[in-house]
Amino acid sequence: MARTDTEILIAGGGIAGLTAALAFGRAGFRTILVSPTPPVTDGDADGSDLRSTAFLQPAKQLFEQIGLWGDLAETATPLNVLRVVDTVDWPPQIRDSREFMASDLGESSFGWNLMNWRVLQGLARVLDGLENVELRFGTSFASMIARDSGAIVRLSDGNSVAAQLVVAADGRNSAVREAAGIGVHTTRYGQKTLAFVVCHPKPHAHVSTEIYNQGGPFTLVPLPDLDGQPASAVVWMNPGPRAEELAAMETAEFEARMSERSCYILGPLHLKSDRRLWPIISQRAARLSAPRVAIMAEAAHVIPPIGAQGLNTSLNDLILLRDLALMAGRDGLGKPEMLNEYDRTRSADIRRRVTAIDLFNRITRSPNSQVQLLRLAGMKAVHDLSGLRQAVMRAGMGH
Repeated sequence: MARTDTEILIAGGGIAGLTAALAFGRAGFRTILVSPTPPVTDGDADGSDLRSTAFLQPAKQLFEQIGLWGDLAETATPLNVLRVVDTVDWPPQIRDSREFMASDLGESSFGWNLMNWRVLQGLARVLDGLENVELRFGTSFASMIARDSGAIVRLSDGNSVAAQLVVAADGRNSAVREAAGIGVHTTRYGQKTLAFVVCHPKPHAHVSTEIYNQGGPFTLVPLPDLDGQPASAVVWMNPGPRAEELAAMETAEFEARMSERSCYILGPLHLKSDRRLWPIISQRAARLSAPRVAIMAEAAHVIPPIGAQGLNTSLNDLILLRDLALMAGRDGLGKPEMLNEYDRTRSADIRRRVTAIDLFNRITRSPNSQVQLLRLAGMKAVHDLSGLRQAVMRAGMGH
């Protein structure tokens, strides 16, 4: 079997892993990425990721730096306003709402929404032909021996790679993290989220809307028009059994239920895609580095889909890891000084974000009337106190 020498080996072919390959490749490092499957880059194909991501300012800046934004900009929908709606009962009745404006921070937009499959499509196109990046789909990480001089990684096809730095971007059940002996703390909520695309008669006006009720939020995130109609991506969180029941409904009944849940804010909703189910958990790795290994993205942290924190937090991992690699140079790549700084800096931010979203999810999904009153009071306080509003918005944007 063959052995290949490289500077960086990345395990994981999702958005985070492919973006890491592009970022390290653009930074001049010889990079190999391994993944058991290639990315699904067609929204209509089996296995496509029908979730959308609101990419915040730091993510857009990264995409511009690595030459990806030009491929994505045409289908990116700016998010200029975040509307938070508090509801009770069923069918939901609106108690109050608040709007958070990007202009309050001197920005035109909080972020830009893109379908995940579209981001994967752009990454595949931009990575194609990048000479110092090798993509090995159909093979995966099997085991590893870390030494002072580097790591020897055995792959599932029997070949091996010698690398100065191994980057774990292989998801919440990371084989690299396990091989490095790093544990995780996991919180299960008994929730699942439905992700799908809808059309509606009223324009979204670049307003992202989060509608709170027991079970979790119903979020409408703007997309480009579809078939000549305004369109939005939906993320709908529910207790697991209810989510599975909704996923199995006939289309007409499902459209009636989701339109009720949306309080008809954009009018009746019409389903324009398959429905995909995703389990909701929080998870945080005990540490983010081991000898010759850096843990990032969902291998390092899993956050419920609230406030666009999940993938944006993953890209913040990558931004720091790339910058530290550039500062370390080839001689210092993957050495303890670099990895200890990565662990120290990112662990603190991740701990804060996972804790905050965990608490927020517990409050917003509760059926308890007193907790619902707390949810309403919190929404009003965050919005109506100008200093607090701006601090929360800046923190949510990744600053």
